[in-house]
Amino acid sequence: MSKMPALFVGHGSPMNTFESNRYTRAWRTLGEALPRPKAILSISAHWYFGTSAVTAMEQPRTIHDFYGFPQQLFDYQYPAPGAPDIAALISETAKPFWVGLDRDQWGLDHGTWSVLAHMYPDADVPVLQLSLNGLRPLDYHVQLGAQLAGLRDQGVLVMGTGNVVHNLSTMQRELADHGHDWGIRFDRAVLERLESDPGRILEVQSHPDYALAVPTPDHFIPMLYIAGMAAAEGSSLSSFSEGHALGAVSMTSYGLGLDDAVLAQLRADEAVQGA
Repeated sequence: MSKMPALFVGHGSPMNTFESNRYTRAWRTLGEALPRPKAILSISAHWYFGTSAVTAMEQPRTIHDFYGFPQQLFDYQYPAPGAPDIAALISETAKPFWVGLDRDQWGLDHGTWSVLAHMYPDADVPVLQLSLNGLRPLDYHVQLGAQLAGLRDQGVLVMGTGNVVHNLSTMQRELADHGHDWGIRFDRAVLERLESDPGRILEVQSHPDYALAVPTPDHFIPMLYIAGMAAAEGSSLSSFSEGHALGAVSMTSYGLGLDDAVLAQLRADEAVQGA
């Protein structure tokens, strides 16, 4: 590949860190099939605050930003190194958008490490996180994503991690591997837009199920960065894993610039696992 791909991963429950299911197996396949990145920039739903910043410490800490889960999850560590030089590159590439350098505040949260535990289980690739500026409108994130598209030429794997549909107030544990009808409809509308014209992704705000599917923007926004990258390059996204969990969460994931052979392998694996 001449460029590193970019990904949006539906990360779901932090318990996916330890589970083997069709989603985590897809993440493991990706880690084995993709060219080795110089660094990973994760854009996680779980660093949502009042500015745009990128982690710039040598050794980011593992953040356990949840409650009510088994102790095993709180004990988990993902000791990937940071990359202050790549953080500086990201800040420079983002201009004219301002992205600050966070040298001591954040780290790697479960939106990042629950996925990378499968993609790169040895934690031997440098990892950085980009925050979501919750004070900016949605089009800001699309535009910033477009500005960061050049990172793919620098060996950086950009990974948005969240969930297109994320409404935990509607969660039903008996729907472990299923979605509510409204979530399935909205997820399909997003898929159709990303596979045809990702530059118009924000038109899904007018979808009748948008308010239920996206009651808060945090898990939706990471996808917008990858859509912005695709639009900047005149490309579209391809889904490589689709599904729902607990009624309330879409696990659908997308890739930009994935090799056809990799996509075929991921889809074949999913078909076998879903049979």
